Amino acid sequence: MRDRQDPVEAADDGSRDLYDVATWEERTSVDGAAVALYWLLTRTAKWVVVLLALGILVGIGGLTAISEPAVGLLTVLSVIPALALAAYVYRSDVTSGEPLSLLVATFILSILFATFAAIVNSYARELFAPLGGLGLVLFYFLIVGPGEEAVKLLAVRLYAYTDARFDSVVDGAVYGAISGLGFATIENSLYIVTQLEEAGELAELSLGLGAILAGGDITAVRALAGPGHVIYSAVAGYYLGLAKFNADNRGPIIVKGLLLAAVIHATYNSTVGLGSFAIASAFGLPPLAAFFVFVIVFDGVFGLFLLRKIWHYRSMYRAVGASERPNTGW
Repeated sequence: MRDRQDPVEAADDGSRDLYDVATWEERTSVDGAAVALYWLLTRTAKWVVVLLALGILVGIGGLTAISEPAVGLLTVLSVIPALALAAYVYRSDVTSGEPLSLLVATFILSILFATFAAIVNSYARELFAPLGGLGLVLFYFLIVGPGEEAVKLLAVRLYAYTDARFDSVVDGAVYGAISGLGFATIENSLYIVTQLEEAGELAELSLGLGAILAGGDITAVRALAGPGHVIYSAVAGYYLGLAKFNADNRGPIIVKGLLLAAVIHATYNSTVGLGSFAIASAFGLPPLAAFFVFVIVFDGVFGLFLLRKIWHYRSMYRAVGASERPNTGW
């Protein structure tokens, strides 16, 4: 975005020194101190956010997947569908291969920032509980959808977005998908741990395959829920990429992406129970099978919405004769 000019600068013929009048650049020691302090504050703020998220992650038991190999195995199994979808989005990027360093950083940041949503959700849910079913729907649309999609987008915005290698609109969808994968990974891990703790089976996980199979049901459920996170955040990420190259309308574009992702997310949360029950009643299916059908249909509709955007970008990319850039490596 080109900076707007003050009237003095706009009318000047370039022969006058307008420093500290209408223009500014680093000249004096005070200027240098201001530049250094700004650099320090911006970087410190990022690290404070990251370290705070890490502290919350440790506090809520988010590292159990590392300390308990069985939980780690169940978590890995639960994210295979989400990983497959994220990999497809990555492979659909016609512009260039995204660097591994940015992908890994986005994945890790998403795991960390998911803790912010977990804390907000846990406290906010109690506020809506007195309203019953309506309160639950409002909770999904006002808190869960916007909050979770915001922290996933923050994981992209904080690091990958600022890198010069984030150099096309469709890159936003790729990093958004990776952020969704990270979020699904930690969410699934926490669900698995909570379910096993409530069933009194967490302590038995070290006893062998039988104990691992005890977590099979929740792992299967989370495996079906995971791809949704990839879809939602990839949609928001696509618009974040669009915003990067349309600076004059950056804010509204980002809001549009977040709004779409949050509404799709909240709609899923609000309808999955009733929809699965309706399918089970209509076709006589077991609950898990009915849930599977609902998820396939829902994710199919909105996954196609995402993929059509990526495919359309790819089509236009080739139509205008844009040259494919080399893989950016690490």
